[in-house]
Amino acid sequence: MTSTVERTRTATVRRRRLPSRRNRRERYVGYAFVLPTLVFFAAFVGWPLIHSIYLSFTSWTGFGTPTFTGLHNYSRLAGDAVFRKALLITVVFTAVTTVLQTILPMLIAILINAGWRRAGIVFRTILFIPGVVSFVVTGVLWQLIYDPNLGTLNRLLADIGLRSWQHQWLGDPALVVPAIIVVSLWQSLGLYMLIFFAGLQGIDPTLYEAALVDGANAWQRLRNVTVPMLRTVTGVVVALNLINGFKTFDIVYVMTRGGPNHASEVLGTYLYSLAFGSLSGSAPQIGYATAISIVIMALCMAAVIVQFAINRRATADVR
Repeated sequence: MTSTVERTRTATVRRRRLPSRRNRRERYVGYAFVLPTLVFFAAFVGWPLIHSIYLSFTSWTGFGTPTFTGLHNYSRLAGDAVFRKALLITVVFTAVTTVLQTILPMLIAILINAGWRRAGIVFRTILFIPGVVSFVVTGVLWQLIYDPNLGTLNRLLADIGLRSWQHQWLGDPALVVPAIIVVSLWQSLGLYMLIFFAGLQGIDPTLYEAALVDGANAWQRLRNVTVPMLRTVTGVVVALNLINGFKTFDIVYVMTRGGPNHASEVLGTYLYSLAFGSLSGSAPQIGYATAISIVIMALCMAAVIVQFAINRRATADVR
């Protein structure tokens, strides 16, 4: 009797484990829907990524067959003074823009959400307009503003009696990076402000009412309610800033091309000059430039990991 019951249970379990013909058909249909996306991803993301990793271990000028050189390109990076300078400038540029482009948009969004709601649409529109302008146009525009002879900035300083503050903003090695950071902040402020503003709209008003009942002042409500509830949004903004900072190229290339004397050289502009041979008229160094692109990809992946860690902690705190 017992053995019969066991055989029956075993058969039932096997029937449950074996997918029915209908389930198998539905599974195959699902695979068929996903297959085009997988093929597209493999062709345009997977294969270029694998090929780039392979090229980073080769010496190649873009013509002929790449020559496998092992870790030579990466060991060369360690001794390349221009690469080290470009890496340092990229990290500084990313750190400063991440801090400024996170704190300032958050404060402006909080001010608009708290007291300037009637004028909020006007402020949001004005601040967002630079965000719809391409980095190339932005770079050319600010290149004209920073022009030491005909630029608006030096003229304005002269008109208000600050002629001693006039500089060659893009020609001074000590000022060129801060000048580009100002342009990056001007261009990106509106977008990040809108992201924070959307996050503020999602905060439950009863939290502020409870804080008021407890006697919390404006600063305490900001510190204990607003900022903690914006952690997820802040994580997204920080990750976007980190990724955009590490892969910045266009605005620096348009405004300075990495000059003067590599004072504003970032990894993106150095990679471009190596890959297309525009550095002192040298031959293209596709293999070496690809190794730099792998370094940039690694930095961006680290930024994504930071974003996941921040979001996970924010979600755990909310729960």
